[in-house]
Amino acid sequence: MSLTTSSSSMLVLTDQEATEALGRQIADTLHPGDVILLEGSLGAGKSTLVRALLRHMAGDPAMEVPSPTYTLVQGYDTPRGAVAHLDLWRLDGPDALHELGWDALLKDIVIVEWPDRLEDLRPPQALTIRLETVPDNDGARHAHLSGWPADRLSR
Repeated sequence: MSLTTSSSSMLVLTDQEATEALGRQIADTLHPGDVILLEGSLGAGKSTLVRALLRHMAGDPAMEVPSPTYTLVQGYDTPRGAVAHLDLWRLDGPDALHELGWDALLKDIVIVEWPDRLEDLRPPQALTIRLETVPDNDGARHAHLSGWPADRLSR
């Protein structure tokens, strides 16, 4: 799977393994200060992608990666740096992010599900990944990637 087509690209993820492979590939490019924004409806594959990404970064394929739906933020220490995984589904708006320590989190690697809740706090340098299910194709997804230059994704 190649991510080098352009700074905005669409990939077909044929199954769960392809979604997990994308997570692992993106994990290899991440450094402190990077932000990943995951968009998509419920069941689009956001959690599958995040689990694969975090497990790869931690070097632990069996690591438990709970959804931060109720805790809002889940932290991980990895060899590549600290990672904050946020699920903003239940967040009322960007004002509540300050209580979560948003500004301090941005020094780490940050992964945000439901980034529409960020509103004007959305980092302009973020990689946005929008996942969509493919109708009539069980398990297939489209992944729309934008926000990083193509050469950044191919590292």
